[in-house]
Amino acid sequence: MSQQLVLEVSGLRKVFKELVAVDDVSFAIAAGETYGLLGPNGAGKTTSISMACGILERDGGTVRVDGHDLTTSSTTAKAAIGLVPQDLAIYPDLTARENLMFFGRLYDMRAKPLKDRVGEVLAIIGLSDRADDRAGQFSGGMKRRLNIGIGLLHRPRLLVLDEPTVGVDPQSRNAILESVEHLSDEGMAVLYTTHYMEEAERLCDRVGIIDEGLIKAEGTRAQLVSMIGERDRVSLTAEGNIAAAVAALQAAPAVDRASAADGSIVLVVDGARRALPDLLRRASEAGADVTGVDVSEPNLEAVFLHLTGKALRD
Repeated sequence: MSQQLVLEVSGLRKVFKELVAVDDVSFAIAAGETYGLLGPNGAGKTTSISMACGILERDGGTVRVDGHDLTTSSTTAKAAIGLVPQDLAIYPDLTARENLMFFGRLYDMRAKPLKDRVGEVLAIIGLSDRADDRAGQFSGGMKRRLNIGIGLLHRPRLLVLDEPTVGVDPQSRNAILESVEHLSDEGMAVLYTTHYMEEAERLCDRVGIIDEGLIKAEGTRAQLVSMIGERDRVSLTAEGNIAAAVAALQAAPAVDRASAADGSIVLVVDGARRALPDLLRRASEAGADVTGVDVSEPNLEAVFLHLTGKALRD
């Protein structure tokens, strides 16, 4: 990893009585990178980030933030972190702008620089037009976006988001995801926890799959999917000479398996989207009229199932 590391976590361990909540968790995040901790509820995500942010005392391991060692009593390292917890940390009787001004002062921001930064953050989180409305009047999704804005105020080197889209409407969820996408583009390191596979695939440069307090695997989406050796699955709805089409498609270089099932041709393909034009041509030349195409690519849900034997949302 050639970029400067903003967060380095090594061998984190936390035990609650007889429960090992986190066991030897290690990962690192570079500037401009979004790293996802993907796992179901109770997997150890929140406990891991609580130790990584110096909120929770760890039983083992080390944490460095922006080159500084971090403990629960650190100040320099913590100043580089913007933490957005699952629980909302806003004042409902204050407006969005007043909330941001209040928390900005806690960060020792003052006068015009604070006022200017509040305006910037309101734009980033999409609340400029509601800046002077009371936060208590906001939807759940808008409150979440304001929560994120508070974490962004002091321009942290590392932004930590713990399940930021839980319980929000689809429109607000998409607005949150768009905001996070822009942050890494601006060079901020982002640690993002979620149990939504589609969020991890959309946002994260690398993903750590965590379950029962252990990192089961880590890598880019492509690296993780390659672990299970799954190819794409293509279903062609077709009429005509299905048997001839199956034989012709089986001979295609990208096709591993071809079969017929209930008026459809089912294929297992290496790189389906790239191979699709050739597959459609072969089916047509064999006498099949293709009326529908469905491509299912391997995803992180399949990887999680392979590694743990259970679905993400079990």
